[in-house]
Amino acid sequence: MSESGVPELVGAGVEEERSQSGGRRMVLNMGPQHPSTHGVLRLVLELDGETIVSCQPEIGYLHTGIEKEFEVKNYQQAVTLTDRVDYLAPLSMNLGYCLAVEKLLQLEIPPQAQWMRVMLTELTRLNSHLVWLGTHALDIGAMTVFLYCFREREEILKIFEQFSGQRMMTSYFRIGGLALEPPRGWHERVKTFIDAFPSRIDEYENLLTNNRIWIGRTKGVGVISLEDMLDLGVTGPMLRAAGLKMDARKDAPYSSYEKFDFEVPTRTENDVYARYLLRLEEMRQSLRIIRQAMDGMPPGPWKADAPHVVLPDREKMKTQMEALIFHFKIVTEGFRVPEGEVFQVIESPRGELGYYVVSDGTTMPYRVHMRTPSFGNLQAVPKMVEGVLIADVIASIGSMDFVLGDTDR
Repeated sequence: MSESGVPELVGAGVEEERSQSGGRRMVLNMGPQHPSTHGVLRLVLELDGETIVSCQPEIGYLHTGIEKEFEVKNYQQAVTLTDRVDYLAPLSMNLGYCLAVEKLLQLEIPPQAQWMRVMLTELTRLNSHLVWLGTHALDIGAMTVFLYCFREREEILKIFEQFSGQRMMTSYFRIGGLALEPPRGWHERVKTFIDAFPSRIDEYENLLTNNRIWIGRTKGVGVISLEDMLDLGVTGPMLRAAGLKMDARKDAPYSSYEKFDFEVPTRTENDVYARYLLRLEEMRQSLRIIRQAMDGMPPGPWKADAPHVVLPDREKMKTQMEALIFHFKIVTEGFRVPEGEVFQVIESPRGELGYYVVSDGTTMPYRVHMRTPSFGNLQAVPKMVEGVLIADVIASIGSMDFVLGDTDR
């Protein structure tokens, strides 16, 4: 044993010892380079035959120090840090941070910017769920689904690129609104995608939902009680697949979500199969929100009227000295945020995402802490896999949809 209590692994990553029954117990190192952990998670598994006796997750292999980095960036610069935390849902990370700082500034965001944020955040949810479904299916042996999911994801990334110039780390949401004016032709491109996507979800279902192998590998697997999940801080699809209708978009609406008509899907089976069906329905509900946002997009400005916070239009900079001065001061010095603290919650694709931001009245945050869903969800791994066969570990942890950058900041 090491000082931390984690079994030291020898040889090829296996340590054997006698169990109380006289048989042999094996300590197996899964990760941190195992492809099915989708990052650098290490699981130390103690096995009695093929049954898992104990499981200890080890994080820290992807520690970024991003929370500390916030303290030496001005508020606008820090937006780019948020993209890197959950790289599969960067716009969700942007949104939580921007909403928190806007609360401190008491900024009123124009309706068009709010609705555009909703539309793009739901596209981000689709993007994230597609990566989850494709890689989860691939882990269990369904390669075709992986190719189909990434085919659709590519179209979403092209939409993001049209808006921001970047496919993944867009930093498109900024304090006060959006980084750039929505591009020409965005409506047609988004409409083309959402018109075609329902049939794509049907394709995934045709391949998996009644597939005997898929059912055999997912039904009754990865079960954990709702009470244990609540005790451990699990949120998001994991809770909703256990029957708890908990979603920040409904429970604590933000960015005009209260104006959209959508359902919060739930299941009661509370296994890997239920989490799969739930996320498919979440994708359908996201399409419903995106269509409403497109059809009802309010006219007007796409950023707040706050020249001391929001960068002026580039055309004004060329003709108005005041605009040039504001641009120079915001870019070089940043802007001051009133002293105070705030906690802002949003619903990311993985669950409840919270930003705790403390301001000391300067141009840089005094403290930023993120309550990320992946960290809470990973705490449930031991409860979920102890007592089951090792063959079910991959399906169980895959159903959580964690991102390691989201776990250790």
